[in-house]
Amino acid sequence: MSPRFDAIGLVVSDMAASVAFYRRLGFAFPEGAEREPHAEAALPGGLRLLLDTEETVRSFHPDWQAPSAGGRHSLALRCDDPAEVDAVYAELVGAGYTGELKPWDAFWGQRYAVVQDPDGNGVDLFAPLAHL
Repeated sequence: MSPRFDAIGLVVSDMAASVAFYRRLGFAFPEGAEREPHAEAALPGGLRLLLDTEETVRSFHPDWQAPSAGGRHSLALRCDDPAEVDAVYAELVGAGYTGELKPWDAFWGQRYAVVQDPDGNGVDLFAPLAHL
């Protein structure tokens, strides 16, 4: 028996806000997902992004408590080029989402930025720098 990686799950406080955020990043949630307690979007390679409301998690794990501090994980999204990192970051911050780290040329050879989803989870945006 060999378990295989299948999905990334996030517990969200507001399904509609989270679905809207991830749709802006190109995740294809089904129509009406924003009104459901559980939503899934297919990812390349057969993986899935799963969103569950806090209430849903508590329904099968009554003692569960939302973490008091964020920043324990992040999703990393590869952009086509450094200009796309800047454009996606600007679009999301312009739409009212929190920019955690403005785009910069990282020493490891990527244009890199971080924006937060509605629950404060980091979403890394990156692209290889052309000169490397």
